[in-house]
Amino acid sequence: MATKIQSGRRLTTLVVGGGGFIGSHFVWMLRTRGDRDVVVVGRGSKPRFSLPNDVRYVQGDAADSSFIGGLLEHCDEVVDLAYATVPKTSFDDPVNDVLVNLPATVNLLRQASQYRLRRVLLVSSGGTVYGNAAYLPIDEMHPTNPVSPYGITKLAAEKYALLFHRLEGLPVVIARPGNPYGPNQLGNLGQGFIGAAMFATLKRQPVSMFGERGTIRDYVYIEDLVEGLLAALNRGHDGEVYNIGTGIGLDNRAVIDELDLVARPSGFSVDVEVRPSRSFDVEANVLSSARLTYVTGWRPKTDFKAGLEKTWTWALSTGAAL
Repeated sequence: MATKIQSGRRLTTLVVGGGGFIGSHFVWMLRTRGDRDVVVVGRGSKPRFSLPNDVRYVQGDAADSSFIGGLLEHCDEVVDLAYATVPKTSFDDPVNDVLVNLPATVNLLRQASQYRLRRVLLVSSGGTVYGNAAYLPIDEMHPTNPVSPYGITKLAAEKYALLFHRLEGLPVVIARPGNPYGPNQLGNLGQGFIGAAMFATLKRQPVSMFGERGTIRDYVYIEDLVEGLLAALNRGHDGEVYNIGTGIGLDNRAVIDELDLVARPSGFSVDVEVRPSRSFDVEANVLSSARLTYVTGWRPKTDFKAGLEKTWTWALSTGAAL
């Protein structure tokens, strides 16, 4: 391994997938803090969302060893947020879900093992890797039995990360976020119920809900989530897994009721189309973040109503449904 860290030197963080919903918020937070230089890797010719002017954006594929290796030579730590699918699309084509995600992640981990990096943070999914809950809230010791191709692929990536940690000493930390929401969440891409509900409401279309009250999820505001990722990056322990959630579960009906209260002053109301429950939906997913709090001191700060109001204000002002 090549030695990468020099005492007192400013860190350079490589953020793979830093132009997406979570990634762009994370990059803006890093640059606001001002203590790191940031390089972002994305598959597209430009990031989906705007990034700070002093952030270097590079188009490329983490599955390309020479490409990603060339970047790792000049970076001190890596945050892997890249993922080309969402849970819904993984059902449509589970083979594609594996092919467009797993090779890039495994190659990134393999290449990162060749350098003496300070930290590699792999962002997984607390909302999908556990499957049906045996108990709530779910801690990191809960069995992992995902019921979607997306969750299975995420869990496989985790296993590879821990493999490289054991065999190569890769200083990897795994984060399992709950269901994120907030500005920049596009409701027409299957990124989450809140985004989809706002998108439909702004277009004055009904919100689809599966079952009389839908499913129960742990919704974590995006600013709290990226703070949790930074806490894991800075103070997490190598080889450990950390949930990032609120510990509070809300069903779809409760979310819709709150959204209706937020939307009505703007002249919108939330209409609901109740559909039959789906067999592949996990009934409830609520995360315990006690481990991350104990190790780093992180706690969520934004209550659901305040986060929903901020998200609605963004969606309304930007014409997010157009």
